[in-house]
Amino acid sequence: MLPIRRILGSTDFSMAGYPAVLAAGELAVHFGAELVLLHVVHPASPAPLVPPERMVVLPSKSETEKYERDEESRGLEELKRLVVEQLPKGLSCRTLVQVGSAADEIVRLAEAEDVDLVVIATHGRTGWRHLAFGSVAEKVVRIATRPVLVVQSPQDSRQ
Repeated sequence: MLPIRRILGSTDFSMAGYPAVLAAGELAVHFGAELVLLHVVHPASPAPLVPPERMVVLPSKSETEKYERDEESRGLEELKRLVVEQLPKGLSCRTLVQVGSAADEIVRLAEAEDVDLVVIATHGRTGWRHLAFGSVAEKVVRIATRPVLVVQSPQDSRQ
């Protein structure tokens, strides 16, 4: 695992996720590593999740592609803002936005970028929220072939 040359940090831009981004930045500075900061956009659903009797118009392929492009652009802008406002100056950092399943994209990119460490937040959901929303961090830990550091948010994000 050592030396750590490249760290993958991911964010969904939630308040619960910021401690992991900050930790990834601090670790990158400490080890003199490059930080690859990732945001994953959930793909647009080709059909709204409503009963057929309430469905009026399905979004076209061009509309879903436009939505994804717009979300990618917003994600890149937010990542750039995050780097400038929250991370240490002089940090070697690249920002990336991918479209897909968050856990799958994090693991795929960790391999593609040959990272030495993945840093991810956990929202600490339990009970029905965990069942309904799943856990990206849990899936990443299960399927990643790279070491994963899971950072719990100090705030109570279980509500």
